[in-house]
Amino acid sequence: MTDFEPRIVAFLCNWCTYTASDLAGTSRIQYPPNVRIIRLMCSGQLDPIYVAKAVLEGADGVLIGGCHPGDCHYQSGNYKARRRVAIIHQVLEQLGFDPDRVWLRWISASEGQYFADTVTEMVAALKEKGPSPFRRQWSV
Repeated sequence: MTDFEPRIVAFLCNWCTYTASDLAGTSRIQYPPNVRIIRLMCSGQLDPIYVAKAVLEGADGVLIGGCHPGDCHYQSGNYKARRRVAIIHQVLEQLGFDPDRVWLRWISASEGQYFADTVTEMVAALKEKGPSPFRRQWSV
C-alpha cells in the first residue's frame, strides 16, 4: 500500500512538548505533516478516553508528549501520564489492538529537533505496520 499516509493524533504538554513542536516550526526543521496536535496543559491531564476515542475514530497512531520526569511544571503530572499510558497499553493489548501504535515520549521545550525526529520515526514505523483496523477515510 504505497499511498498510505498514517494519521497521528498527538496530545502534547503545553510547557514542554508543545513548545518543542513550536520550536521545530519556528526553526524550520522539517518533519512529516501527518500529526494533528492537541495541546494539554500537562500530560498528566490526559484522560485515557481521549486516546481510546482517537484509536476508535481511526487514528493510525497516538503520540503523547510530556516533560522529562522531574521537570514537570505541575511537579508530578508526567508520572501520572506514565502510569496511565502503561494501563492504556495493557487495555489495548487485551482488546487485540497493537499497543505499539501509542507512543509516550519525554521532549523538553528546547528539543525541537528531537520532536521532529520522533514524528519522522513514528510515521516510518506506522507506514511499516499499515493502516489502523479502525481507520476510516479522514477528510483533509
